[in-house]
Amino acid sequence: MSETLQMSSSNANIDKDTRDQANRVSGCGERKSASRSGPRRIFLLSPASVAGIRAGLVMNESTDSEMARRLRRDGVPLGELFSFMSSLYFRGKLAYARTFADSPPDLAAALVITASGGLVPPDTLVTLERLREISAGNVDPADERYRAPLERDAQVLSEAASMNCEVVLLGSIATSKYVDPLLDVFGGRLVFPKEFVGRGDMSRGGLMLRCVQSGKQLTYIPVLEATRRGPKPPKLEPLTAKPRSRHFAPGKQ
Repeated sequence: MSETLQMSSSNANIDKDTRDQANRVSGCGERKSASRSGPRRIFLLSPASVAGIRAGLVMNESTDSEMARRLRRDGVPLGELFSFMSSLYFRGKLAYARTFADSPPDLAAALVITASGGLVPPDTLVTLERLREISAGNVDPADERYRAPLERDAQVLSEAASMNCEVVLLGSIATSKYVDPLLDVFGGRLVFPKEFVGRGDMSRGGLMLRCVQSGKQLTYIPVLEATRRGPKPPKLEPLTAKPRSRHFAPGKQ
């Protein structure tokens, strides 16, 4: 699996230039004890757009900001980069995944869907050149640059995870762009938060940050059985304080 973290599957196809780094990343959040019940969960995060104003600023080679300089030199963790580009929505997804991570041993707790790089761990360092490579496709199932690496990595993940592991899509289910390729691989194991129905991106981001603050997860339902469109829900109550999300601990379970 290209640029994904260490897996138990022996046929994981990890790019040579990212293999060592990927193998050091073990997941996000805190592990639950061995005495647990219910399914494990892996989170798949939809990507930030690289066509926005914030993305244009950091990807401009003449920009002299601290993040732009890091991106041109040694790289920036993909999660940090997309959080800057997307602001509230991606920040909410990443904080939520880090807080409620519960993946099987040796598997990623969270992976970012990319436009042409398959599934990538949020702590993977990406340079400007690499960012352009993994963002070159269109997030459209008809674009093979997007669909082929996504299906390849999803298949490796599916084979490595047990059947008692849900794959939670933190992204839009109203269109086919994520649902179609992932359903083909995960089937009934692909779930999403039912509270997402009817909400826009900003509302979803705010909702997930409130979950991080309260310590309560959303309700996951299978995409196969879901009503994927619905009325707009009531406006969210204001956050009382900025939530503090956990950070990945490379090499630590």
